[in-house]
Amino acid sequence: MRKTLIATTIASALLLSACSSESTQETKQQSTTQVQDINASNVLFKPSPLQYMAPEFDKFGTTEYEAAFDAGIAQHNAEIMAIANNPEPATFENTLVEMELAGELLNRASAAFYNLSGLISNDEYQRIDKKMAPVFSAHSDDIYLNGALFARVQTVYDNKDKLSAEDQRLVDFYYKQFVKAGAKLNDAEKAKMREINAELAKLSTEFSQNVLKSFKEDVILVTDKSKLAGLSEGEIAGFAAAAKKAGKDGYMITLVNTTQQPILASLENRELREQIFKASTNRAAKTNGPIIIKETNLRAQKAELLGFKDWASYVMTSRMAQTTDNVYGILDDLAPKAVEKAQAEAKAIQKVINDSGESFELKPWDWSFYAEKVRAEKYDLDPALVKPYFEMQSVIHNGLFFAMEKLYGITFKERKDLPVYHDDVMAFEVFNADGSAIGLFYMDPYAREGKRGGAWMSAYVSQSGLKGTKPVIYNAQNIPKPAEGEPTLMTFDEVSTMFHEFGHAAHGLFSDVKYPSLAGTATARDFVEFPSQAHEDWMIEPSVLANYAKHYKTGEPIPQALLDKVLESQKFNQGFGTTEYLAAALLDMEWHSLGSDKKVADVQQFESEALKAHGIDYYPVPPRYKSNYFSHTFAGGYSAGYYAYLWTEVFAADAFAHMENNGGLTRENGDKFRKEILSKGNSRDLMQSYIEFRGQKPTTDALLKRRGLVD
Repeated sequence: MRKTLIATTIASALLLSACSSESTQETKQQSTTQVQDINASNVLFKPSPLQYMAPEFDKFGTTEYEAAFDAGIAQHNAEIMAIANNPEPATFENTLVEMELAGELLNRASAAFYNLSGLISNDEYQRIDKKMAPVFSAHSDDIYLNGALFARVQTVYDNKDKLSAEDQRLVDFYYKQFVKAGAKLNDAEKAKMREINAELAKLSTEFSQNVLKSFKEDVILVTDKSKLAGLSEGEIAGFAAAAKKAGKDGYMITLVNTTQQPILASLENRELREQIFKASTNRAAKTNGPIIIKETNLRAQKAELLGFKDWASYVMTSRMAQTTDNVYGILDDLAPKAVEKAQAEAKAIQKVINDSGESFELKPWDWSFYAEKVRAEKYDLDPALVKPYFEMQSVIHNGLFFAMEKLYGITFKERKDLPVYHDDVMAFEVFNADGSAIGLFYMDPYAREGKRGGAWMSAYVSQSGLKGTKPVIYNAQNIPKPAEGEPTLMTFDEVSTMFHEFGHAAHGLFSDVKYPSLAGTATARDFVEFPSQAHEDWMIEPSVLANYAKHYKTGEPIPQALLDKVLESQKFNQGFGTTEYLAAALLDMEWHSLGSDKKVADVQQFESEALKAHGIDYYPVPPRYKSNYFSHTFAGGYSAGYYAYLWTEVFAADAFAHMENNGGLTRENGDKFRKEILSKGNSRDLMQSYIEFRGQKPTTDALLKRRGLVD
């Protein structure tokens, strides 16, 4: 997934952080003096002297953030008030361009903190996060609910016709942001909005921290090694090392962020599988259940205050889908096809269970284990024989980087001279084919304590023609780290995720936009996953596979027969995969289609009724995320937006099929995709960008084939 620069509750603060009702030129001068006084001891107070303004990770820590936030808020506060109180008539340059340039200190400190808090979190990061969430929320409200400032934005909006297309796009962006934030509300309504936003910021932070806490506390400790039958010795050694590091005896299994756990595909012990599955589905339920109910009700209140019937309808005003009916339409259209496919898969799995001499009925914790047996029988495929051909360094250098050079002409140079925030992190400088510099890319591949689950991309520095900045981007994954001295052998899905996340990185690296608010991945939520998904299939392009899929010991290429089985098997179990995804997407939409008068008493009951209403309550296939750890929607900015992965997959499948039909992995295809999609950010209409690349709007034909739902 794409990770937003900071949590949703303060996302607007990075664009327009803070202003108060009492600010003058004198205040601005005082705040500047305060900044100068602390400049010498806190590296966050000035731009990094490193190339591309890469963060000086070795020179700051948690002790520097609060001072930088305080001074940054004061400085930005004065800058914004100077814009709002400017006696000159409002123009594009003295209003919106000045907003884009304001808040450098606060942006820099926030980018460092909110990225690292998801990568190396500890008690101090969590304390600061909890403290700052309502502060940033208040600052955002001070901006968007400032009547004088909105009046200037309104004036520019009313006179935008003579501006360039990109300038008009920025005007529209700001105008919509202000209106959606409540700029047109009366004073009493604005006061209510502030209360709601402050509470939402608090709840979202608590939800996120409860999930992070669960990764540390909701672990499964196994003392009897025989219960781990089915796992490799390397995996078992990794669990032993994790237990030892945590000061425990035995083997410690840590959960990943999804409902189903990858380890269930290999574990032979059914009792342990059930224990792991139930630990996964029940985590954070007691702490996050009440938060979910409060958060969704407050979002409904906020939407109604702004004239919308529910939060989902409010959200759609800035989405490509435009209406909730359009979203429910595509989800409900696919749901019966997915469930029917999953039920057929379940029959095949039940047969394997019965044929093995067992008499139990298929349960969710059995699915992955016996599905692998069906896969092995159907495709004669043993996953353990595949991983040795996907050694991580080969995947990165000979697979991902090789494919990107063929597609875009770019090259990567490792920069071991640059500081990193953890020993696992690799830094690379990225260059165009002509040798010109693009920016920096950090790769952070391994799971560890203090790192949130999943995979994502974000930026420490975003590209901007206005500011003259080049991008500093990172990708994070959670690949289990092997025991010391052992190679990192990846699953097929982990390789796919690596290519996916670099699609986001390419979106940020290739950005060629003037204004920061429109640059890189700052697009509609139901567009941003398109570039990443469009990159996934390059991992299986024949010339790419031939270059990296080699046995880590012998160097022999993956046998064609084995490769054919792997590729053919990717359409296997798609009924399960599509059903679990649709169930989560529909839960997200149902939570956010509630009016404020709808009182939910029990989270689990609500989930059950919502899934049943859409005919997707199929017990053996639970939602990919249950509500209590559904960080995308309750803490990660995807509220009423998780459907976006499916929406954008329509674009991705259509785009990849188009490129395949026109030469495949070629510079011509890559350069056009870069020019019309990746470089444009949100600087023009997003559907128009797709049409400029493809020549037409996308169809669902390629998606249905990609997911194996049609022949």
